[in-house]
Amino acid sequence: MTALIRHKGWMWGFRSTILLYFAVLIVLPVLGVYVQSLSAGWGHFAASLLDPIAWKAVFLTLKLGMISTLINILIGTMIAWVLTRYRFPGRTLLNSLVDLPFALPTAVGGLMILLLLGPGSLIGQAAEALGFEIVFHQPAIVIAMVFVTFPFVIRTVQPLLEEIDASQEEAAYTMGASKARTFLRVILPSMSSGIISGGMLAFSRALAEFGAVVLVAGNIPGRTLVASVFIYGEVESDNPAGAAAVSVVLLTLSFAILWIMNRVQQRGRRG
Repeated sequence: MTALIRHKGWMWGFRSTILLYFAVLIVLPVLGVYVQSLSAGWGHFAASLLDPIAWKAVFLTLKLGMISTLINILIGTMIAWVLTRYRFPGRTLLNSLVDLPFALPTAVGGLMILLLLGPGSLIGQAAEALGFEIVFHQPAIVIAMVFVTFPFVIRTVQPLLEEIDASQEEAAYTMGASKARTFLRVILPSMSSGIISGGMLAFSRALAEFGAVVLVAGNIPGRTLVASVFIYGEVESDNPAGAAAVSVVLLTLSFAILWIMNRVQQRGRRG
């Protein structure tokens, strides 16, 4: 009896600690953003969102985030396929490097892009000779977003590829299906939930990227100013309500993406 009471007491304390941790680190900060966005009233909230610089920053972020996500879906799926299906020298090192953006500070990633593609670099000078620039323009923002979101698609697709039953592919080949048809009809459906989930995570992460983008974007309103940098500027300009209003848009989009992703994963498990 005493042991049972102790066990229940320990479980109650453990659950309370988790709930408190979750509330302090996630729930309260999120609620604080929503409350702050309405602190100056609905009129100020609407005016903040209708500000041309604000909504242009949001739409630019959405556009470039979608482009970077499509790139990651294509390249990430290919890399996951190579890492799972092939054995070659350096494979272990390459597999480890996939997670580098998770470990590397994003500001360092932005500095790497700046040094590699900036006006003083060989690639930057070659681009200028061809009549276009990379850094301080939208292509640099896309590259920064691709860099910080690079692992998501790979790490969600890899486990699904490893779980595919080889007998299904062999059966398709036995029935005369080509490699392309087997991939489209057998393999792709099995890893589609991972591609969609990884793409959604990459898109949600790209919307909030700041450290890498701020160094390479140029931050020109209406052209290269993304939402995260705009929010930082509003805070620096002593307009927290305006910053929170734009933050609410990104938060709501992220919540919607996570909800859709969970639905996709549930259907994938049932399938």
